[in-house]
Amino acid sequence: MSFIILIFIFYVALVSFLLDGTSNGSDSKKLRVEDRVGDAPPSRVLHIRKLPNEVSETEVIALGLPFGKVTNILTLKGKNQAFLELSTEEAAITMVNYYSAVTPHVRNVPVFIQYSNHKELKTDNANQVTNKRNYMFFIGYYSSSDGTLTSPSSPVLRIIIDNMFYPVTLDVLQQIFSKFGTVMKIITFTKNNQFQALLQYNDAGSAQQAKVALDGQNIYNACCTLRIDYSKLVNLNVKYNNDKSRDYTRPELPAGDGQPAVDPSMAAAFSKDSNSLLGKIPGISLFLSFSFCALSPLSAAAAAAAAAGRVALSGHSGNSGVLLVSNLNEEMVTPQSLFTLFGVYGDVQRVKILYNKKDSALIQMADLNQAQLAMSHLNGQKMYSKIIRVTMSKHQTVQLPRDGLDDQGLTKDFTNSPLHRFKKPGSKNFQNIFPPSATLHLSNIPQDITEDDLRVLFTNSGGTVKAFKFFQDRKMALIQLSTVEEAIQCLIDLHNYNMGDNHHLRVSFSKSTI
Repeated sequence: MSFIILIFIFYVALVSFLLDGTSNGSDSKKLRVEDRVGDAPPSRVLHIRKLPNEVSETEVIALGLPFGKVTNILTLKGKNQAFLELSTEEAAITMVNYYSAVTPHVRNVPVFIQYSNHKELKTDNANQVTNKRNYMFFIGYYSSSDGTLTSPSSPVLRIIIDNMFYPVTLDVLQQIFSKFGTVMKIITFTKNNQFQALLQYNDAGSAQQAKVALDGQNIYNACCTLRIDYSKLVNLNVKYNNDKSRDYTRPELPAGDGQPAVDPSMAAAFSKDSNSLLGKIPGISLFLSFSFCALSPLSAAAAAAAAAGRVALSGHSGNSGVLLVSNLNEEMVTPQSLFTLFGVYGDVQRVKILYNKKDSALIQMADLNQAQLAMSHLNGQKMYSKIIRVTMSKHQTVQLPRDGLDDQGLTKDFTNSPLHRFKKPGSKNFQNIFPPSATLHLSNIPQDITEDDLRVLFTNSGGTVKAFKFFQDRKMALIQLSTVEEAIQCLIDLHNYNMGDNHHLRVSFSKSTI
């Protein structure tokens, strides 16, 4: 009898073990849980610890989605841990750098993120399919009855701003939504006493990602809530480029002189249904406050309120204006080149290229608003053939080297630089802040300088000049290069270039084309 009892106990234990091993498909992936914190080198696989009980894969994916494509996930629910695989190591580094300054939360519980010792998540084929479908469903792709993945046909979003206590401009919307793809057209209008917008991406997938990530989020602290739904339209017909509407693919459109921005034939197509909210995605609100909510320079009321301390970007309690810039070309970058480029969007105070990691730098701007403006415009741009990443730093200031210490010229103090664009209150430069573009605005040109002189100057700096146009007084001009990267390079090289007779060329990005 005792032998039978022993056999029965062994059988129950075996069944329990097998059920436990198959109760969670993710747990069947054999990966060692890393116990040591912070020792692993950078990897595109991240180890997330201290997750709340019953956390879903969607909530974990939400932590990584703002930084790049999530390619795989492994949840260890019994250990309150997960592994998240991003498409590139660069995206993972940006995510870790960001969350080292701002503690991420899932269901209001702080979680901890570090690099994994694994370089990729190796799973069986069945789990790969499961994870792919979970991820694709999360970003808005739907699984049909036969298991194939399909996406909606419309790349147009309908946006309503609730609790609009502060102005939201077309430029603010472009800055926020461009994080998820190429914004082609925007139309803003008022309907039923609510500020609304139609925004068109170049593809439906970008529209899906933006809706999932942004629906229900606040642009400013406790106000200006985004309500997003899909439009029945598949293409927007924009007639004018002004403060009500804009077609970024056709910058030559007229301003319209007060004409209505919305084609009346499109009004009937506006959806009358209220939005179906997905709710707040854990872990993304802080990312919004740092990366998306830069105040538009064209919104005077919002800027004035921010200057008076009445607009607080959601989730941020400090006043640091220090940026962390990574993936720099360490063979080419200098403190001066970073000062010139980031100085387009604010007064750079100090620059430090990191001694032990020369592809990264700290840049201290004059204030938080300037730092966020620079980040929103320069993150993802190409500088010296490399796509740079710009995030908020956890540092409150950039420290200068101690007296007598040679840091090889990696740190420079620009506090008293005469080249600050925004040191004069009321300067026109505040109204002329635009994203990097292939067209540059030139000013302070001497009268004896010809078009050929300027073409040669920009060609020698590595640019391919596509078009050129003098303003009527010939003191200013527009020059169009073949790419935005070329324009960035020429701006760095030629801003403040001595043209002779104490005329120093002034270069900035233009919203116009020739």
